[in-house]
Amino acid sequence: MKEPKAAVQPAELSSSLAENIEQIRSKLGNAADLLVSEHCSKSGVKYAVFCIDGLSNRLIIQEHLLEALIGSESDKAELPVQEIKSTRRLDDAIISILSGDTVVLMEGMSDAWIVGTKTWNSRSVEEPQTEALIRGPRDGFTESFRTNTALIRRRLRDPNLRFESFQLGRRSRTDVSIVYVEGIVNDQLLQEVRRRIHTIDVDDVTGSGFIEQWISDHFLSPFPQIMSTERPDKVTAALMQGKIAIVVDNTPFQLIMPMTIFSFFHSPEDYYQNWTISTVIRVMRFGAAFLATFLPAFYIALLEYHHGMLPSQLAFSIAGSREGVPFPAVVEAFAMEATLELLREAGVRLPKPIGQTIGIVGGLVIGEAAVRAGIVSPIMVIVVAITAISSFSLPSYTFAISLRMIRFLIMLAAALFGLYGIVLSYIVLNIHIANLMSFGIPYATPFAPTFTADWKDLLLRAPFRLLTGRPRMMRTKDKNRMKNK
Repeated sequence: MKEPKAAVQPAELSSSLAENIEQIRSKLGNAADLLVSEHCSKSGVKYAVFCIDGLSNRLIIQEHLLEALIGSESDKAELPVQEIKSTRRLDDAIISILSGDTVVLMEGMSDAWIVGTKTWNSRSVEEPQTEALIRGPRDGFTESFRTNTALIRRRLRDPNLRFESFQLGRRSRTDVSIVYVEGIVNDQLLQEVRRRIHTIDVDDVTGSGFIEQWISDHFLSPFPQIMSTERPDKVTAALMQGKIAIVVDNTPFQLIMPMTIFSFFHSPEDYYQNWTISTVIRVMRFGAAFLATFLPAFYIALLEYHHGMLPSQLAFSIAGSREGVPFPAVVEAFAMEATLELLREAGVRLPKPIGQTIGIVGGLVIGEAAVRAGIVSPIMVIVVAITAISSFSLPSYTFAISLRMIRFLIMLAAALFGLYGIVLSYIVLNIHIANLMSFGIPYATPFAPTFTADWKDLLLRAPFRLLTGRPRMMRTKDKNRMKNK
């Protein structure tokens, strides 16, 4: 029987300054951007300062840190920097250097001082590109981890707001933080999120999208079970509902969980205007989702299998517009939908001014040219246009993509079985949604299972005076948002 291997002890710093300098240089491969400066204080003690050029604030290092070290009369200088900690582990010192902090080593001591001097060029806070609102705040997350946490703190000044920070990726060491409000969040949900996060053991965590795919319940489903957002107000609103957010460094897209299918129809703007307007807009979104998913399939089914269901005048009009079209409705619909998707993808990849031009002009030119050439009918162009506009009206881009994928499958079912295929697709789709879970919360909640108290903020958005409680499906500790008068 083999004996278990002894755990490898982490390397520790030496009391020799020269040896420590050599170890750090060797570990980092004598990197060109590693700045090492050696100094001597007035008392004769030798110091060495380590930082990475471009990641550390050189102004703080030169005007404050070095002056304090060199001018110190004692072995322990009083550093005028707020964030200071010490370590004896070589790996911790190296990770701190690579994270933008400054490490100070002193002759005769095996402790390293880690001084918080992180700074680098980053994008300023701007309006989110994918979640723009007519009425609401204009600030959005950036690629800076600390800026993003500050944006959340700025909105939620609750002392119970918690940030559990750690690093993911054996090599990338990406900063990640689990965000929640203690006293509201359900402990079981919090433990489950922690468990899934700590199962990530890879070299590189490239962004929040990687974490989303890793910790989702059903990775084979086209529906997103975690919401990604650029909006701090959406994150804070979710935290007050008892949900959990994950903030990831180097990306403006942060994660919210758990999610239901109805969450993707809601927008922060619903709460910034009158409840009647918000209710009407929400109903329109649900109708738009139905059109974006089923309208082309209905067109195929009616023209290929069920002509008798059309009114006579409409049937004659469609037949006249299709005169001379060489392809059946199935080929016509798939060709136009595929062309639209290609135009949409091309518009996203091209520079913004050119992309908008390609999307609008390309659609008009190709549609008009196809009708004039007799390849497609005008009614098909109208169907495709309504489908595209409906998909654009959904607040969640990720959810809209899911519906676009499902639309082609339903079109195929309609081409094979007509309206029966659409009905079967609808049943299968509902069964799939009813079986999905998001961190223990059924995806179809609050309809299945039923939480009637949550219906006040579902399809309708009731007045704020009626929204007194947090979502019952979240099983929060504090169930009330306001006192009942």
